[in-house]
Amino acid sequence: MNVTLEASGDLVIAYLIGELDHHSAADVREKIDNVVSYKKPEHLILDFKNITFMDSSGIGLVMGRYRLIQSYKGTLEIRNVTPHTKKIMELAGLGRIAEIKEIKEQKNEK
Repeated sequence: MNVTLEASGDLVIAYLIGELDHHSAADVREKIDNVVSYKKPEHLILDFKNITFMDSSGIGLVMGRYRLIQSYKGTLEIRNVTPHTKKIMELAGLGRIAEIKEIKEQKNEK
């Protein structure tokens, strides 16, 4: 599991890559928290486009980042999730704390 962080103005985007499980969640949490605590952004985006596997640690990761961004009066967005992952996140109640956006299909242009 890897995470690439991009910070610009009042926005931080965390691009999550690979498998998000209990073995990798602590490292990802620490990296995101360090940048958010330093930048204190108004908006945090967690981008799941390149996640290949996620267990319940992913739900915990989102909830913890929500609490952190809320401490700075910021908002959270979950972006590029599969329809299946979106359903799981909504069942876990994440739709009440963050906007969840499904991955957009790329059209083949000719």
